[in-house]
Amino acid sequence: MNATDMTHLDATFSALSDSTRRAIVARLSDGEASLSELAEPFEMSLTAVSKHLKVLSDAGLVEIEKRGRTRHCRLQGAPIKEAVDWLSKYEAFWLDRFDALARHLAKEDNDK
Repeated sequence: MNATDMTHLDATFSALSDSTRRAIVARLSDGEASLSELAEPFEMSLTAVSKHLKVLSDAGLVEIEKRGRTRHCRLQGAPIKEAVDWLSKYEAFWLDRFDALARHLAKEDNDK
């Protein structure tokens, strides 16, 4: 992974570090929504939700399109796929480590 890829990955993880933004991503996984639809479940102003959407948009996770006076938002899957691909490399590492630990503990139990 080159420096640009790592910068994009940093932006993705940073954007997803906030629970409100994760909830917005979860909602958008069901399909496109307007800003006001996205703001409904939160006890915050449209301006605050808009700021969260800007972070998600800057990270490439959300595409925002203005139609008339309404802003419509769509989830963009590429950054999430990149994060999953990066994490999957470490998943194999940790699964191997946990399997080795389980074998070691089982051996110790058998030796008793």
